[in-house]
Amino acid sequence: MCIATLIQGLFWCVFVRRAMTSFHLCTTARSLLKSYRHRAVLKTVQGLRVWEFRNMYPCTSIAVHSSMEEILRKTVAPLPTYEMRDKSPPPPESNSLEFMHFYKSLEKEQKLEFLEKLSHDFGVDHRWASDLALKLLDTQGRDVATILQVEDRLRYSLTPRYRQLLTHISKVQGGVKFLVDLRADLIEFASLKICDSSHMRDLNSTLKSLLSEWFSVGLLRLERITWQSPCEILQKISQYEAVHPVRNWTDIKRRVGPYRRCYAFTHASMPGEPLVVLHVALTEDIANNIQGIVREFSTLDAAEDVNKINAAIFYSISSTQAGLQGVELGNYLIKRVVRELQSEFPHMAQFSSLSPIPGFSLWLQGALNQHKKEGRAIELLSEQEWREVEDVMGAAPGAPALEALRRLISTSEWIRSDRLVRALEPALMRLCAWYLYGEKRRGYALNPVANFHLQNGATMWRLNWQADTSPRGIANSCGIMVNYRYFLQETSTNSAAYLQNKVIKASEQVLGLVSQSQKNSKL
Repeated sequence: MCIATLIQGLFWCVFVRRAMTSFHLCTTARSLLKSYRHRAVLKTVQGLRVWEFRNMYPCTSIAVHSSMEEILRKTVAPLPTYEMRDKSPPPPESNSLEFMHFYKSLEKEQKLEFLEKLSHDFGVDHRWASDLALKLLDTQGRDVATILQVEDRLRYSLTPRYRQLLTHISKVQGGVKFLVDLRADLIEFASLKICDSSHMRDLNSTLKSLLSEWFSVGLLRLERITWQSPCEILQKISQYEAVHPVRNWTDIKRRVGPYRRCYAFTHASMPGEPLVVLHVALTEDIANNIQGIVREFSTLDAAEDVNKINAAIFYSISSTQAGLQGVELGNYLIKRVVRELQSEFPHMAQFSSLSPIPGFSLWLQGALNQHKKEGRAIELLSEQEWREVEDVMGAAPGAPALEALRRLISTSEWIRSDRLVRALEPALMRLCAWYLYGEKRRGYALNPVANFHLQNGATMWRLNWQADTSPRGIANSCGIMVNYRYFLQETSTNSAAYLQNKVIKASEQVLGLVSQSQKNSKL
């Protein structure tokens, strides 16, 4: 028997007996392909359809598909009747563990298929809910007690079957972390736009609601991270740092040393896992550049002088768990840290962030392109600024100069020329102020960092030129950073004004730059 015929026979066996020996047959077939290089074998493999070749043989995908249905039938218990909702015994813990083990064993695309089946086949019983909704309409003329009971039944009928499974998983060891990671997968699938199912959105919403309950601020523990903290925690703090990357152990030692504070929220169900991390610099005045905070090493072993500590600068806040996106943690962490610092330094009255401005450079390049297309290049800079820029770049006036400037901004080359830096400073500061204050999404600040601090009630207080001269800082925001100042007596009022009426509280410096930008750039 030729090898090609043998392999074709194996394909057929795998289809017929996939539930019995699928893994063994697939392994055998792979071994045959590896051992023989006969031309007929290669020709047979090349003739397979794409979906067959993707997993080498269809047996794997079919077996996994069958296993998905079996696991879901076994682990997702039926919703108890309304009368038995508080009396039904919980399912065995082994169900949750089996579900977790199976999900972890899947490839990314298989996880997507599995979650789609879970959300579609084990969600809300829509017929039951519809019947109860009609019944509720019929009871409107009845007594209040009857109406309330029907409403409660309707509310219960809107519970997805999988919600019980998620709740039981949270109670086993490692279950909460598993669910956080599972939601991270849901968010990734949605962001890649490979799944736009309403059932999947409902699963994500249900899981987010549960996580918001489990990670409520009253259940979180505030920890100060020091050089004496466990190595594993220090290493994770370094790995999770998303704003100003940690370079080495000396760098992290400085960030938790004198004149610095590092705090994290932790949760009892995820020991050793910081959920959100806040880095604070203790300074005499509100800092206007990041170099003095993360690049100086003179204070590694210094003793803190309380008289030199008048301000707390929040220079980095990083959420470590993608699955907790949308679960409010960062704003509560800042408020808790403020109380902690006030307890340690009663005289401290200045609280401010020193924040990056991600997205400004991309927005600026888009504005330059748009003005070039519309023939309005002169509007972005004043005539004097354009003349100086054209002279430095050696570019012709109008569109050529604008294109040359756009190219320089996109490559960060402009920072190498002192003359160009001086010429661009007023224009870039004006445009950056407009980007932060004037560019909106649904009425709120377009910039995500601005939106975060404004929701917390901070004031957009000061823009700082050449505040972050690192390659990353230049590429993201032309080196500009911004202070969001927390005036503690005003934060509640500012937060309400922003969230309810979309009003941004800003300082005279920021408003002055915005006014200049509107006048010069006609934005």
